[in-house]
Amino acid sequence: MSTTSNRTYFMTGCASGIGRHVADLLIARGERVYATDVNLDAMTEYAEKSGWPKDRVYLDKLDVRSIDAWGEVFGRAVETCGAIDVCMNIAGIMLSGWCYEQPVKEIDLQIDINLKGVIWGTQTAAQHMIPRKSGHIVNIASMAGIASIPGLSVYTATKHGVRGFSLAASYDLKPHGIAVTAVCPDAINTPLLEQSSKTEAGAMVFSGSRLLTLEEIGDLIVNRVLVSRPIEVAVPFGRAVLAKTANLFPAIGGSVLPSLTKKGRVHQGQHAAKLQS
Repeated sequence: MSTTSNRTYFMTGCASGIGRHVADLLIARGERVYATDVNLDAMTEYAEKSGWPKDRVYLDKLDVRSIDAWGEVFGRAVETCGAIDVCMNIAGIMLSGWCYEQPVKEIDLQIDINLKGVIWGTQTAAQHMIPRKSGHIVNIASMAGIASIPGLSVYTATKHGVRGFSLAASYDLKPHGIAVTAVCPDAINTPLLEQSSKTEAGAMVFSGSRLLTLEEIGDLIVNRVLVSRPIEVAVPFGRAVLAKTANLFPAIGGSVLPSLTKKGRVHQGQHAAKLQS
């Protein structure tokens, strides 16, 4: 039996990771998806290999760093689909590095993609949804948006920004019938982690008992976020509690960092070994 909601989804970051997996789930349910990524070739290759139906799945190139590109691509999506019910800002990048040595290029890239990309996407979608008095905007933040992570200072700054912006935007848009959800997961086993697995600064990324899977995040987004439209979700629960406690009491949070870093280095080495095998 079809579980389609007859909604149209505009999505970023669909060439890999969370974006591609969630697109797969929605497409399998019979939904209409306007999938975008800066790497159009990779997304197109995967779409053809996976049999994404061309009558209800549309592919387009989008560099989320450009507000002009957002206007052009979202405009094409509206022209093609008639209306966008859900905008999912998923595209992101994580580059580990100590705050005192991270290159300017890496700083700019993370701020432009992770934070500005979400702001531009939310703004663009909201301008389309406000006249319709309905819509849902889903922004992927991170557990790093709740508690600060050493070795990920710039990434942490962008995800704190995404979370803060999303919460504020939800208050701005609620009177217009539009929901905004900030999704704050712990580390997920995706290609996003590859760089962190190779750097000393990236150890804390792996400090959890395990990495979350795409299946877990996909289920969370499709069966919880898109259904109940919460203002925020953070997973897993235990790490979310730890992160929120560390956020409330930074000094106490800092006291557990040595043990978490030690644990992270062990898991980091195991993850790097798996990548090489």
